[in-house]
Amino acid sequence: MIAISPDRPEKLVESRKAKSLGYALYSDSAMRAARAFGIAYQLDDAARKMYAGYGIDLAGSAGEDHGQLPVPSVFLVDEAKKIRWVYSNPDYKVRPDNAKLLAAARKAASAN
Repeated sequence: MIAISPDRPEKLVESRKAKSLGYALYSDSAMRAARAFGIAYQLDDAARKMYAGYGIDLAGSAGEDHGQLPVPSVFLVDEAKKIRWVYSNPDYKVRPDNAKLLAAARKAASAN
């Protein structure tokens, strides 16, 4: 399992130190992977102001001022690098149900 974050590598080092992660964490601060997966979206001025109002410096976290974020998503990818299952939800608080994720993983594994 891997996770990809829009934060720059230096910010991810802080995350790794603060938490014991059981997975690899990679930086996509330029949003190349997010765009390739079709999950990047452009923040409008109102959203950028809202984040700034919460004390979140998106450009500082990413190290770039592209004004983009990824839609929170889960991809199940097989050994042949084929995407077998996708879950995306713009509401970062809503995550896929564990039972559905496990069922999708089992189905993807049996397809090989």
